Amino acid sequence: MIADEASLAQMMTAAQKGDAATYRALLAEVQLWLERYYRRRVPPSQLDDLVQDVLLAVHKKRATWDNRRAFYPWLAAIARYRWVDHLRKVYRSAEDELGDHDVPEDSEEEAVMARMSLERLFVHLPDKQAQAIELVKIEGLSIAEASQRTGQSESLVKVNIHRGLKKLSALVEKAE
Repeated sequence: MIADEASLAQMMTAAQKGDAATYRALLAEVQLWLERYYRRRVPPSQLDDLVQDVLLAVHKKRATWDNRRAFYPWLAAIARYRWVDHLRKVYRSAEDELGDHDVPEDSEEEAVMARMSLERLFVHLPDKQAQAIELVKIEGLSIAEASQRTGQSESLVKVNIHRGLKKLSALVEKAE
């Protein structure tokens, strides 16, 4: 049977004062409570590891419990945070197991076709607009770097990008 709030609080107070026997009894009670808490939240194969993880966290954080406050909410907060950490770890490892074999391979052909489409669209733009879009949006340069490379002011580079993208958008919509 799991001890009530007052008993656990008394046990924790004694444990904080150095009573090792009471601390062992407290951990046994906490273990029972944790097993019930996690029984519906994790698969049985993961239950023991998670309970042990929380017991270690309780041990490390036992000095943070304030005897003027309730014990169960303090314990439940630790249990909940450890459970969330556990879920993150489980889902991360599940993602790792998927591997990269399901990822489609990059195709050089697609890149070439995209570049050809861009070149056809850039023909409809003034050279300064096409150059600004190319440097900032495709090559990834900053506005300042594009300004230095083109000899345009930073403001003009921004204006050329804005106007060029607006015109390209109109061309694409018109083609659809």
